[in-house]
Amino acid sequence: MRLLTSLLICLALAVSAAGQAEKPKEAPKPAAQAKEEKKAEAAPAPASDAEKTISGTIDVGYRWVSDVSGNYNAYRSVVNLGEGPKLMGVDLTLRDPSKKYFDHADVLLNSWGGEPNSTGRVWVRKQKVYDFSWDYRDMALFNYLPSYADPTINRGLYLNQRSFDTRRKMHDFQLDLFPGSAVIPYFAYTRDSGGGKGVTDFVTDGNEYPVYNSLHDKTDHYRGGVRLQATKYHLTLEQGGTTFKDDQQMYNYQRNPGNRTTPILGQTVYLDRLVQAYGVRGDSIYSKVLGAASPASWLEMYGQFLYSIPNSTVNYTQNNTGNFFLASAARFFTGQQDALTSQAKQPHTSASFGAEIRPFRRLRIRETWMTDRFHNASSAYLAEQFLLVGGGQATQALTSSDRLVMNYNQQQVDVLFDLTKRITLRGGHRYVWGNSKVRPQYVSAYQGYEPGELRRNVGLAGLNMRFSQRLTANVDYEGAVGDKTYFRTGLQDYQKGRARAQYQLTGSLLLAANFSILDNQNPSPGVQYSFRSRSNSASVFWSPKGGKRITVSGEYDRSTLRSDINYLVPNTLAWERSLYRDNAHTATAMVDFLFPAIQNASPHLTLGGSFFTSSGSRPTSYYQPMMRFWMPFVNHVQGYAEWRWYSMSEAFYMYEGFRAHQIVGGLRFTM
Repeated sequence: MRLLTSLLICLALAVSAAGQAEKPKEAPKPAAQAKEEKKAEAAPAPASDAEKTISGTIDVGYRWVSDVSGNYNAYRSVVNLGEGPKLMGVDLTLRDPSKKYFDHADVLLNSWGGEPNSTGRVWVRKQKVYDFSWDYRDMALFNYLPSYADPTINRGLYLNQRSFDTRRKMHDFQLDLFPGSAVIPYFAYTRDSGGGKGVTDFVTDGNEYPVYNSLHDKTDHYRGGVRLQATKYHLTLEQGGTTFKDDQQMYNYQRNPGNRTTPILGQTVYLDRLVQAYGVRGDSIYSKVLGAASPASWLEMYGQFLYSIPNSTVNYTQNNTGNFFLASAARFFTGQQDALTSQAKQPHTSASFGAEIRPFRRLRIRETWMTDRFHNASSAYLAEQFLLVGGGQATQALTSSDRLVMNYNQQQVDVLFDLTKRITLRGGHRYVWGNSKVRPQYVSAYQGYEPGELRRNVGLAGLNMRFSQRLTANVDYEGAVGDKTYFRTGLQDYQKGRARAQYQLTGSLLLAANFSILDNQNPSPGVQYSFRSRSNSASVFWSPKGGKRITVSGEYDRSTLRSDINYLVPNTLAWERSLYRDNAHTATAMVDFLFPAIQNASPHLTLGGSFFTSSGSRPTSYYQPMMRFWMPFVNHVQGYAEWRWYSMSEAFYMYEGFRAHQIVGGLRFTM
């Protein structure tokens, strides 16, 4: 019923617009009225957009959403567009005729009114005095897909045990003084905060219990510095700092059997009550230097250096009751209390340098080098108490320290040679090396540290062809043989290639094609990792007569992915094989029709949409057709109506499918 009502409203808007477009025959005008109109025609023309105090557009509207068929949580996890009044967009420019306080200011807003991703930007400028900007983003993050982290699906329970419903807000302010001068001081502040609810696991020996989770975090970043600009060099000096806090609380107040369906030594384990919380506090001060110079016409250099000292502390408490199993003592207990405090420091240094040398007109040599080094020294104290079954208590206190060292380095040289005016060749070499030190798995910190090494030689090649102004193509390739890598799924023995071509067939028809491939192998015993990803795409853009009446755009992509690796099952410590395949088709097409102008604006109709379909380990189909219609009502006011349909289905997880219609009706005001 709501969908039918929405269609009728949009139809009424279109009929009203058509009625506005029909101009009835006018009766003869009185002489006085004709005289006034003649005077108005003789008056000066209205100010141009460059002279207006306010210019731009404002879009307001209302979205109707049909009853979602299928899994509403899956709809929110993928689409998450809600119903109600919306500020679709604002694009305004304000000018101060006196130029006393500012020259002009830009205001950009997009998707306000409870939308999952709202953005805003304000930019105010006064020539040679200041530049001020404010950027804002508000994101709704929701995930409740039952197929993820849910070991209870086999029992018919659809509960995502890693779900969340949170919002994240980000503000970024920056003030530059005396822009365009040789010395530019600047000050900036950024805040990133988030919070919400979710579900996570409380883990004990032999069982896991999904419990409620409350989240809140906040980071404040302060920075200031000065930019020094001259004809042949640029230097930026910056000093900054951050403060960070993260508070989470997990709780449960009812009988919770957890994921285990069988007893342990004849007893059923369960959770009755849980209050678990931790708070993280951190701060860091850093210094940064950026520089670039061009001391000669054939030489350009640039580099940066950053040094920071992050510090963090953690306070953790836990209080739980129920029936639990303590594997280390082979006993059951009914209550547990934990208190932990820890601290860590992480000195961090990173630097990079690059240069381009042009010894001959056709030859360019680029050299780059970077390093990233940090180590983490930490200590912790844990006090723990158990209430044993049958009476009695068991207490323990543990003090530990840990250390992580990570060093990463990269050096690369590229040589570019213009073989002809239309062909450029590129060749190069990249060497990556590093080392790490970390506590090994499954042993305590007192049994030493496990070293890690990274070594990789990469060959680089490329070809850029400009056959004519209409046809261009380029090819890039890199291949490597790695001796060692930090991570089991990291790049080791790999080949990576990409080819792109673009052809302006006629003045109104543009064709493009892309191909990319990544093949990575790690044949080490116990890993035997194999990964291949490939993508082929083609696109077209057709705009006859400069898009005066019709514009067509479309893109199709065929992609394949294959991953094969052995992994260790956490609760059995047995090796299993993970084999994942995906063969996907993705397409998007849009056709825009423009009609003869009405009220100094052209009505236009847009038809199109996109789809995704895949086969393999997780067959999925997703469709999103759409239709949008714009119609001028009166001068400076346009009306629009839009329809979209969202449909998702999965062959192996049919309970996650959903379908929904959306209709948006609104007005655009032009100033």
